[in-house]
Amino acid sequence: MKLTSVAHTGFTVSNLDRSLAFYRDLLGMQVMYIRDTTEEYVSKVTGFANAHLKIALLKLSTDDPHMLELLEYVSHPGEPTDRATNRPGNGHLAIRVDDLQAWYQRLSAAGVEFRSSGPVPVSTGINAGAQAVYMRDPDGFTIELVQPAQKQ
Repeated sequence: MKLTSVAHTGFTVSNLDRSLAFYRDLLGMQVMYIRDTTEEYVSKVTGFANAHLKIALLKLSTDDPHMLELLEYVSHPGEPTDRATNRPGNGHLAIRVDDLQAWYQRLSAAGVEFRSSGPVPVSTGINAGAQAVYMRDPDGFTIELVQPAQKQ
């Protein structure tokens, strides 16, 4: 018995259309599918009777095996949680980029909220020499953009 791979990362969002505008239109992720479902298995998996969800699966590219699943609970909407990165239970999604400064400038101009005033050099550890920045999606999820260290 063993774990074999990560299937996807899922974020519960308050408005799927708004999240698609961020992930698809602003970040350029590719939509693999979008669906509106009330299937019985969704209720069983989520634990919410008569669940009605809008779901989208996105990828960075067709080559990338990792998918981001966005779920909007139409029938059982909940209150947002505190998204502070130091709160147990909160996570973040890290995405590698080729030009962090250009991404930072483009997304800042689009009104994206960043946690720092620009890319931050990583000085120690396995990612030493990289640059990173935290930003927030429309529901407050933390997205980290990382530009790997230049290979020597």
